[in-house]
Amino acid sequence: MKHLNSILVAALIFLVGGVANAQDEKNPWAIEVGVNAVDTYSAGLRDGQDDTDSQNGTIFDEYFNVEDHWNILPSVSKLSIGRYIGSGFTFAAVGTINRIEQKGDVAVNDETYYGVDGEIKYSLRDLIKPGGFIDPTIGIGGGYSWFDDIGFGTANGLVGLRFWVAENLALNFQSTYKHAFEKTYGQKHFQHSVGVVFKFGGKDTDGDGIFDQEDECPETPGLPEYNGCPDTDGDGIEDRNDACPNTPGTAEYNGCPDTDGDGIIDNKDGCPTEAGPKSNNGCPILDRDGDGVNDDVDACPDEAGPKANKGCPYSDTDGDSVLDKDDACPEVPGTVANKGCPEVSVEIIKQLNDYSKTILFDTGKSTIRQESYVVLQSINDIMREYPTANFVIEGHTDSQGSEATNQKLSDSRSASVVAYLSTIGMSQSRMSSIGYGETRPIATNATKAGRQQNRRVEISLRK
Repeated sequence: MKHLNSILVAALIFLVGGVANAQDEKNPWAIEVGVNAVDTYSAGLRDGQDDTDSQNGTIFDEYFNVEDHWNILPSVSKLSIGRYIGSGFTFAAVGTINRIEQKGDVAVNDETYYGVDGEIKYSLRDLIKPGGFIDPTIGIGGGYSWFDDIGFGTANGLVGLRFWVAENLALNFQSTYKHAFEKTYGQKHFQHSVGVVFKFGGKDTDGDGIFDQEDECPETPGLPEYNGCPDTDGDGIEDRNDACPNTPGTAEYNGCPDTDGDGIIDNKDGCPTEAGPKSNNGCPILDRDGDGVNDDVDACPDEAGPKANKGCPYSDTDGDSVLDKDDACPEVPGTVANKGCPEVSVEIIKQLNDYSKTILFDTGKSTIRQESYVVLQSINDIMREYPTANFVIEGHTDSQGSEATNQKLSDSRSASVVAYLSTIGMSQSRMSSIGYGETRPIATNATKAGRQQNRRVEISLRK
């Protein structure tokens, strides 16, 4: 018991470490050195004999009763060597030795125990956390055990828990149930163990920390991000894909530099520190007018102008101080505030309404009378002179008839005007219509002349 406590304390010390990789194809071999304990009581043998006359108990009974039932040899008593065989499976050959002083409840006189076993284990670590610190295992196996000179075969089932505390080092706790089929002299029992596992066998020819199996450049030290291949100039482009592996560059130029940023890599640039076109071997071309546009591409090499206009100055066709590039109406003088387009004045609105008040409709309908087409054409011509302006067509009636009828009539008449203007070239998106019925008279409805004035169409600017 004293020695087991020492082993457990050592185990706790080992647990202070980082996450590492379990036994795998990179390090396929593993050796384990440790101690083991043999217990027949928890396997169901109270008197230590597996026969029909024995007083047998229940399996796992007093499983953790170390002091009364466990037989422990206070020295290295387990040696295992295993190899990874793929898909999480490992095969191991195990040899153990022990001294038996207790079989169930029966004390014996220092029997010697030997065990030779083969184990196939499966790691559950990837189901819990791939690459994690904790590595549970389950397994089956078989072997041969001796209590003094009595030997017998066993079928084994096992569970284990490994803690990977360093890159190649783990602490392994394992419990194995060994079932003996020969009741005459076979003795089923549990064998528990704790050991230190060291994995090895991985090859890293260039010593860059990446195993040859995963190293795409196994004989040249490299970096993990490039699968073991180097990036000599540190420009983020591995040497295999770097046209200039010893000079930092950019991915755009396959790892070569372009110091002056002219699109010509330095080793092909006649003037690597001065930007210039390819046609001039990377050297700059003259700029006589000093507008920043080289003469070879300057449409006006002797007259300064912006690059966006090929080196020529922007014109102002209509002379309204708004350059054509910013002028929404480049051929019609306007104002700066209205993006170079003319603004609709009070006089223009009055002119439009002088025309609109003369539009005639069929009696009680929204159908425009043909004699009004000339007037509507004049309205259209004026509106189109102001391409950025939007207009509202308003319909009004006199008070004859019901309010509902008059409202509906005013709505339909204003809409009818919008529809007609759109057929003769005015953009419908620049117009909207509204009817006010009899609510906005401009004269008395008591006289025929007044009612005539109230039946009208008016035009206003849409804000």
